[in-house]
Amino acid sequence: MHWFEALLLGIIQGISEFLPISSSAHLVIAEKLLGIRMSTGSLTFEVLLHAASLLAVICFFWRDLLVILRDFFHYLFTKDKEAKANYRFAWLIVGATIITMGVGKGIEGVIGNNLTNSSTIGASLIVTGIFLILMEHGINIGKRTVKDMTWKDCVIIGFGQALAVIPGISRAGSTLIVSLWCGLDKKTAVRYSFLLSIPVITGITILKIPEITTNTFSGVGFELFIACITSFIFAIIGIQWLIQMLNQAKLTYFAIYCIGLGTITWIFLNDLQM
Repeated sequence: MHWFEALLLGIIQGISEFLPISSSAHLVIAEKLLGIRMSTGSLTFEVLLHAASLLAVICFFWRDLLVILRDFFHYLFTKDKEAKANYRFAWLIVGATIITMGVGKGIEGVIGNNLTNSSTIGASLIVTGIFLILMEHGINIGKRTVKDMTWKDCVIIGFGQALAVIPGISRAGSTLIVSLWCGLDKKTAVRYSFLLSIPVITGITILKIPEITTNTFSGVGFELFIACITSFIFAIIGIQWLIQMLNQAKLTYFAIYCIGLGTITWIFLNDLQM
């Protein structure tokens, strides 16, 4: 792999990880178009690119994370009512993560090798685009905040996030759509969506680390460094961009992009197999 290809993959992963356009679909399409078959090194790239994205969201929301952790342990030992909302919020994140991992495994088992073919990716991108339009023009934004969230929200949003195991279904998009459909306000939906990504990405990274051997780094150390740095930087940009676009009600642009890319993938990349 050339350093420029690593740079490009890092940018694609970083910018698309937290935008509602599916990073997994973009990586599969980019690798195919570039003719990249990373074989043994592919897992290394995948794990480290996800780790870079994880670091980005932690850096962006570190204050939120500290407050939640502080209130969680404070309520655990003192039962202070002021800390109860974040205590419950932490458990709602854990619950949704467990549901996501379980349901996601089930979806992978059912779809199997068809996960990365062109028809699956193309159709999934089109579905993502349609739901983004519905989110902006068909869903009445609720007023419920963290204090109003229930276990029902946790279950529904966990299921929604699990759909993102399919390349083309955006994790950010699916969690935002389902959160708003549950009646959460935009601020709570965005906060919950991004914070949910932390345990999910962490879990995926930890599960795949044992499969990495030292020889997968051989000859690609510089390329890995470039990919991870660019993934981190552009993940930060992606987070800021999504929040700005959501507040300005401009998600239709992402919807048009997803529908267009999905159509092109389905029609013209009919031999897409990774």
